[in-house]
Amino acid sequence: MATDLENLPVVVLGGGAAGFFGAIACAEANPGRPVFLLEKTPKLLGKVRVSGGGRCNVTHACESAAQLVQHYPRGGRQLKDAFRRFGVADTVAWFAARGVALKTEADGRMFPVTDSSETVARALEEAARRAGVRVLTRTAADEIMVLPGGGFLLKINGEGATAVGEELRAARLLVATGGNPKSGAYDWLRALGHGVAEPVPSLFTFNVPASPLRELPGVSVPHARVLLAGEKLHYEGPLLITHWGVSGPAVLKLSAWGARRLHELGYHGTALISWLPTHTDDSLRAWALAFRLENGKKQVAAHPPFGLPARLWRTLTAEAGLGPDTRWSEVPARAQGRLLELLLRTPLEVRGKTTHKDEFVTCGGISLSEVSLSTFESRLVPGLFFAGEVLDLDGITGGFNFQAAWTTGFLAGQAMSGR
Repeated sequence: MATDLENLPVVVLGGGAAGFFGAIACAEANPGRPVFLLEKTPKLLGKVRVSGGGRCNVTHACESAAQLVQHYPRGGRQLKDAFRRFGVADTVAWFAARGVALKTEADGRMFPVTDSSETVARALEEAARRAGVRVLTRTAADEIMVLPGGGFLLKINGEGATAVGEELRAARLLVATGGNPKSGAYDWLRALGHGVAEPVPSLFTFNVPASPLRELPGVSVPHARVLLAGEKLHYEGPLLITHWGVSGPAVLKLSAWGARRLHELGYHGTALISWLPTHTDDSLRAWALAFRLENGKKQVAAHPPFGLPARLWRTLTAEAGLGPDTRWSEVPARAQGRLLELLLRTPLEVRGKTTHKDEFVTCGGISLSEVSLSTFESRLVPGLFFAGEVLDLDGITGGFNFQAAWTTGFLAGQAMSGR
C-alpha cells in the first residue's frame, strides 16, 4: 500500500503565503511528485498583495532564531528550532534566487526593493509554475476522508472538479487555509481529534467613538505607550491617531499580545496613552516647575514641548481647561496637574476594534503540541501537515507572520515530498 501512496499526488489547501511556499518546496524537492494547490476563492496570495500598504513586508531583520522568537505572542518558543532550519537569512536567499531583492528599513522591516507586493506575488506564482505545481482556483474540498490504508480522499467542488474530477486521492495533505474561523477547516480537523484553540482576531486598531482626539486624524507620535487600564497589557512604539480612534505599531502590538484578553473583554476598556513614556509623574512635575519659571510669559498652547505635534498639544491644553491665550504664569495649579496627567495618561474609551487595513490575522488554531515541530506533520493523523496561521502561532506586526508562513510552509513542503 505504501507504494500505491507514493504514486498519489500531494494536495495543498489554501492559496496564501504558507500554501504556496509549501507547494513549491514539495515540488522542488521531488520533481516527480504531482502537487495540487486548491484555493476556494478566485484570488491567490491575497494577504501578500495587501500587506505593508501594498509593499509586502516579507520578513524582519533578525540575526538569530533566539531574537526572532521574541516577536511571537504565541508559538515562538516552540518554533525556535524551526527558525534555525529556515529563518530570515534563508527567506532572503530564497527570494533573491528567484529575482526578488529585499531591503531593510530603519525599523527592521524588510520589503522588496521595488516597494511592490506584486513583485513577491509574481515570484511565488512563477516559482510554482516552474516547479510544476497545479494551481486550481475557485476549487474547494467539501469533504475530506482519511483512507484506511493511508492517504486521503477529497470531494472536490468548483471549477477544479472539471479538471481533476469530483474526487481526488492524495498521499499527503497540507492544510494552509489561514486562521479565519469561518473557513470550515477547523470543523473536520476537530472531527479527526485535533484540539483547536478558538481563533480570535489579532493585530487590530482601537475604535474610540468619543475620542477627545477625533479632530486630529493623521497626527502621529514616534514614541508613545499604550496601556489597558486594570490590566498588565502595555506596549510602546509609534502611535497614529485616526478618524475612528488610534492605530500604529504600539496599538497593533498591544492587540497581538492581548488578543485573548481583549476578546474576553468584548473589545471594551480604557486605553491610557502616555505621550511621554520616558517620563514619570515626578520628572514631569520637575520639568513643569522649571519650564514655568523660565517661560512664564509664553502662551501655553502656542509652544508644544518635547517635540509633540502642535495640533496634539493644543488639544491636550484645551482638554486641561486652558484657553488659547493662557500664559504659563497664569496656569492654575489644578489645570497644570490635569495637563501633566493627560501627557502621561490620556484616557480613551475603547469601544470595539477595526481590522488593520485589509489584513486579517488571528491567534488560535491547531495546537502545536499535536504537531511535529520538525516536519509540521500531525501527531494524530499520518500524512496530514499544517502551515501558517491555521496553527496556534502568530506574530506581531513587522513581517513576523509572513516569516512563520515561509518557515512552516517550507519545512512541511520538504517533509511531504517523500525525499
